[in-house]
Amino acid sequence: MSTPAEDFIALDESWSTHNYHPLPVVIAEANGPWVTDVDGNRYLDFLSGYSALNFGHRHPAVVTAAVEQLGRVTLTSRAFHHDQFGLFCKELAELTGTDMVLTMNSGAEAVESAIKVARKWAYQVKGVPAETAEVVVATSNFHGRTTTIVSFSDDETARADFGPFTPGFVQVPYGDADALRDAVNDRTAALLLEPIQGEAGVITPPPGYFAEARRIADDAGALLIADEIQSGLARTGTLLALDHEGVRADLYTLGKALGGGILPLSAVVGRGDVLGVLRPGEHGSTFGGNPLACAVGRAVIALLRTGEFQERSATLGLHLHQRLGALVGNGVTEVRGRGLWAGVDIAAGGLSGRDASETLAKQGVLCKETHGSTLRIAPPLVIERDELDRGIDAIAAVVRR
Repeated sequence: MSTPAEDFIALDESWSTHNYHPLPVVIAEANGPWVTDVDGNRYLDFLSGYSALNFGHRHPAVVTAAVEQLGRVTLTSRAFHHDQFGLFCKELAELTGTDMVLTMNSGAEAVESAIKVARKWAYQVKGVPAETAEVVVATSNFHGRTTTIVSFSDDETARADFGPFTPGFVQVPYGDADALRDAVNDRTAALLLEPIQGEAGVITPPPGYFAEARRIADDAGALLIADEIQSGLARTGTLLALDHEGVRADLYTLGKALGGGILPLSAVVGRGDVLGVLRPGEHGSTFGGNPLACAVGRAVIALLRTGEFQERSATLGLHLHQRLGALVGNGVTEVRGRGLWAGVDIAAGGLSGRDASETLAKQGVLCKETHGSTLRIAPPLVIERDELDRGIDAIAAVVRR
């Protein structure tokens, strides 16, 4: 006789498109850093919905904002003003130290929007000849899975059989400032880079890389766009991961945690003279900036405004990296990342990343693999130190040889 979990998994496999390979865990309830499956088993969440759950599951302030807004109005479309939109934009711009906000839904939509804005800015302001603008990107990037975005991916799983692809992108090795400088020219609209490459295995750039990227963009009269969809909003110990570099981008893409783990909400924030090139009818979204999302987003902004979560990520992140770093040479070859975000490379001869993830799930810890042998670790920022140690102890037991 099958268990309830097996029943739900069978339904998923029968009726859902197989575009994901989830772990065999069926979650029914969640709170803070913990989730409970349909069989009543509890797990420590060490993935946080790829940083969409920075504030944990069902944070009371975010849930309260959502419930209150559900009782008022949830959608108007942008055909009308609503009483949450302007406040959300103002508060997000003030939080990030930017001038203007373009609201969307998913992270990929934010990246697509930033590309469109950068191209329009290049034609109207920089004077790039029509239809020739280029955007410089990095190898091993991950910015989403739309057709345009996978056009400049080097992940064949994301690309194979989805062409023809969108032109206008130049790819250079991540972290190589010389290659970045060589790639720019008079047609360069923007440099689009992740301050930390999450999908690639939580890859941090060499010291000074983004300061040089800023100089290169300025010298070329181009924009610097920072994709902070996974790395931003306190995940790395600062509001934005680029803050670690002491560098400001012209545009930032935000998402995931901006929706408080409740609904999709993304945005492009940045310079008013750049985002200001858009005019009515040129770009939009029926659900982008809807009242429910804006109310939730405002609750998230209020949480970030205190600095509490940035401090928790910095302090607990130092502990996380010290403990994980002690595993190097004992089943682990390298640990990377910042704050409460780490990529752990399992040594050759050990478990694959998938097998390690499945083994950890059996021990009550949920995380996920990437690129075969790397575990991605990203617990919610509300996690307590003893809970963090519990998860690290499980990882150590699985990878240690």
